[in-house]
Amino acid sequence: MTALGKVYLVGAGPGDPGLITVKGLKVLRRAQVVVYDQLAAPELLKEVPPAAELIYVGKKAGTHALPQEAINDLLVAKAKVGLNVVRLKGGDPFVFGRGGEEAETLAAAGIPFEVVPGVSAAVAVPAYAGIPVTHRRYASLVTLVTGHVEAGKETSGLPWENLAQSQGTLVFLMGVKNLPDICHRLIQGGRPPDTPAAVIQSGTLLTQRTICDTLKDVAALAKEADIRPPAVLVVGEVARLRERLAWWEKRPLWGKTAVVTRTREQASTLVELLTAAGASCLEIPTLEIVPPEDYRPLDVALGRLSIYNWLIFTSTNGVHAFMTRLFNKGLDLRALGGAKIAAIGSATAQALRHYGLVADCVPARYQAEDLAAALLPMIAPGERLLVARAQAAREVLTEALARHGAQVEVVPVYQARLPREFSPEAQAALQPGRVDILTFASSTTVHNFVTLVGKEHFKELAAGAVTAAIGPITAATLKEYGVTPQIQPPVFTIPALASLIIDYFKDPSLSGVMSNLNHGAHPPGEL
Repeated sequence: MTALGKVYLVGAGPGDPGLITVKGLKVLRRAQVVVYDQLAAPELLKEVPPAAELIYVGKKAGTHALPQEAINDLLVAKAKVGLNVVRLKGGDPFVFGRGGEEAETLAAAGIPFEVVPGVSAAVAVPAYAGIPVTHRRYASLVTLVTGHVEAGKETSGLPWENLAQSQGTLVFLMGVKNLPDICHRLIQGGRPPDTPAAVIQSGTLLTQRTICDTLKDVAALAKEADIRPPAVLVVGEVARLRERLAWWEKRPLWGKTAVVTRTREQASTLVELLTAAGASCLEIPTLEIVPPEDYRPLDVALGRLSIYNWLIFTSTNGVHAFMTRLFNKGLDLRALGGAKIAAIGSATAQALRHYGLVADCVPARYQAEDLAAALLPMIAPGERLLVARAQAAREVLTEALARHGAQVEVVPVYQARLPREFSPEAQAALQPGRVDILTFASSTTVHNFVTLVGKEHFKELAAGAVTAAIGPITAATLKEYGVTPQIQPPVFTIPALASLIIDYFKDPSLSGVMSNLNHGAHPPGEL
């Protein structure tokens, strides 16, 4: 007999994927089946194991992908065949989420289940709009109400007079359709028409919009602004605080769309930093990291690592590709022997530390010329150097080392090629006027992006956007296509690039100066 599985009713939070709980994320990462809603953040599905079954059962504007009774039966059926099931619900499962009904069905069927509470939109959405639902001076009581009632009917079941005369905050969820009726009922029940009110659409997301006015006028204003579900209505004196406490929509990159052109694996840090500043990031991978055409040169080198005096890495991709091949050949770090290690910059050095290795040489400026200059005093003529790099790369470093008398051996550990696909969705999004920031972290990303979108279209995009280059080599490549970047950090790292982009939008008048400033002790360099 097959052992029963288990169902986890998990609250995904109100939209921002960062608001899922630690336990919710842990459960999601070991799910075998995920049954998810319209309001669960799509980014969370990336955390699900690749082999897991994803089943969408969302409800939107009265359209149900699956009736509630069928959802209940689905959870039972999947658990009965021994599967680990996550029911991923927007907000909190037990706050207007029908999680109670699902739990009742599971209990009646004898299915083991757990409830993993989530951050409810009732408190999170107002908080992201700068409205605390309680405040010592304004409200010691908060009432959560479903706005999903039949307008114009006295049989709605809500105690409107009691709600209207409450001295606390009222938070209505799912009430956009009935917003005029809700406001009318509250005023009719005795709530002063000039009571502060706010309607927040798509709360906690980068598309959040907030409308503030009085209870008498907020419905008309929301209609004029075309406020649509999902939205939350907040009624009470606490809504006055938004003017002073708004923060989510006041971040420096709020409302900006930034194009990130690194590989999918490398884009995460830049995307994270720009998103944290309020930008909506459009990831257009212009590089695809794949194995070299021939592993034989690398395999030969791995078999005789003890003969090299230095191992030189010119990118984080090179570090990871080299180590992956080393381990796949049944070797470990002992095979490196007594070789010293050089890294072109701090990011590459950090990648080495991931494997327990500390670089002996990291130049102050992160480009090939500076790595060569830093290495030459440390290398004696005749020493053997192994350079692990991309299949196609600049020869500046190897030529300088060879002129010094070193025996330089270059082995391709990966190749960066143009992606084979450019999604129609990305093409549609890359329209002049819709992109505010273009970011480039290498010359290759520039060449490949231009190849993907075309020279003329690239120039049109750049004409209406702020262009950011990680360093002078990348900037020079942009100029080959007739584009002069407005942003170029003095330290050529992704955090420095993101920081200068943020500074630019805080005060664009400083951009021409900031790109040439010497920030901190490190002079310029480029990855």
